[in-house]
Amino acid sequence: MDSIRNPYTPNAGARPEAVVGREVQTRAFEVLLQRLETGRTSQSLVITGLRGVGKTVLLNELRSIALDRNWNVIELEASKSDESAFRKTLATRMKAALLQLSPRARWSRRFERAGGALSAFAVSVDVDGTWSLGWNVPPSEGIADHGDLALDLTDLLVEVGTAAREADRGIVISIDEVQFLKRPQLEAIIQAIHKTVQRKLPITFVGAGLPQIAELAGDAKSYAERLFKFPAIGSLDEDDAVEAIRGPAQAEGVEWDELAIRFAVRVTKGYPYFIQELGYQAWEIATGDSITLEAVQMAVEAYEAKLDSSFFRVRLDRATPLQTAYMRAMAQLGPEPQKAADVASIMGRESTQVGPTRAELIDMGLLYTPEHGYAAFTVPDFDRYMMRAVPELVVPEVRRRASRNKPIGEE
Repeated sequence: MDSIRNPYTPNAGARPEAVVGREVQTRAFEVLLQRLETGRTSQSLVITGLRGVGKTVLLNELRSIALDRNWNVIELEASKSDESAFRKTLATRMKAALLQLSPRARWSRRFERAGGALSAFAVSVDVDGTWSLGWNVPPSEGIADHGDLALDLTDLLVEVGTAAREADRGIVISIDEVQFLKRPQLEAIIQAIHKTVQRKLPITFVGAGLPQIAELAGDAKSYAERLFKFPAIGSLDEDDAVEAIRGPAQAEGVEWDELAIRFAVRVTKGYPYFIQELGYQAWEIATGDSITLEAVQMAVEAYEAKLDSSFFRVRLDRATPLQTAYMRAMAQLGPEPQKAADVASIMGRESTQVGPTRAELIDMGLLYTPEHGYAAFTVPDFDRYMMRAVPELVVPEVRRRASRNKPIGEE
């Protein structure tokens, strides 16, 4: 078939032609915005799920909903940046939002106050004179100038939220990959949103990330579980998976045979990214105006090769030999969450010896802890990939600590 017309989009965060199975989350977001518009409060949303389930796609859908309701959306992708870089990014995005709410020439006293708070918030970024917010709004005194990220961000969101209310508008702060926020950054966001809820301001937060977010937020602030909802998304149910496969092709005048579509659902297990990849490969192989079972079966080899070389491989390439051995041992035990002690046993080590490696993999976003003492892969089917990519478990030797009185390397 014509590659140009291929309707499947196996790209990170790319919106598929048919977004299905996420109606509960989009409706919850619509209700959240409507409540804030009427001066009521509601819990912010943090979408959680494994890699490839469509969290970023859903986040973009929520952005579209907000824009359609004339809300302003501030978008960030979290990284392990320091406070200065975090402030710089947030200040730049907040400046744009404030100017979109009202042009500078029309600022009221309330907007001038919000602009002063933003300038004060950004001052600590510009301590060496190498960066500037790019406007001549003087920083306020006593507002957002404490030098403490949580206090400063709280002041800033209160002032900007109050200005937004005056303009009869609202602001959504949207952050992807929330698990990569450093703890002080996450604490600051939670504390600031908590204050805007208390003031009933039209400003809210929507985030997305790996399943450990709820635990991280709870550890950062005990009231986070009451401030946020943490809806989890996963693979699509069978009906939604069928629609996600069939819908894009139908829009191009192409039909899937019934046996072909059932086979595709079984191969992909309903995971949205896998559906896009298999659909893409099947389209490339199929001829005529239909996608047959034979075409999908032929596409499976290219589908698995593409997943192995990109979706899976980029994660394994980041791992050290010991981290690779830990994941290979986990994979040997099966796809379910595994006890730390069982993984250590497979590796011929004690739990305390490989505990730091497990913690590193969690910090890298390759594992998460669904319950105490257990870890699971953040990528669907990663266990099967590890068994293919690393056929034999090889555990590096433990390096001895050097004696206090001897150079490293001496016995």
